[in-house]
Amino acid sequence: MDKCKFCDPTIYEKEGIIKNKSCIFLSSEEYNPKGVLIGSGIIIPFAHKETPFELTDEEVVDMFTLLKEVKKYLDKKFKPDGYSIGWNVGKASDQIEKHVHLHIIPRYNDEPLAGKGIRYFLKQKSNRRESYDI
Repeated sequence: MDKCKFCDPTIYEKEGIIKNKSCIFLSSEEYNPKGVLIGSGIIIPFAHKETPFELTDEEVVDMFTLLKEVKKYLDKKFKPDGYSIGWNVGKASDQIEKHVHLHIIPRYNDEPLAGKGIRYFLKQKSNRRESYDI
């Protein structure tokens, strides 16, 4: 297995990170992606699992409990107008890191793609297979 950047224990030692017994929220400042909307982040389990289908029931509950805490934090700090939340699973969905992570993306009315959620991309004729009626 390649080295997993989300299994590096030093990322869990930063101050101000929101976590519970089995997972952690990393803001975009912690994992350093370029070009993401302000306030974006991910929730990851401490245990290395590749997809959400491998999570234990306890990890699922912990992830969604943390999601609610993170929303309160982001609402207070960034005051977004909405959220996009989701997982990429497998190469076909563009999962880059092979450690399950739940994306939390605050959305803003004044951003370039405001009002265009996840399905906007899927509905573009050039981005779909002709055999699917999306």
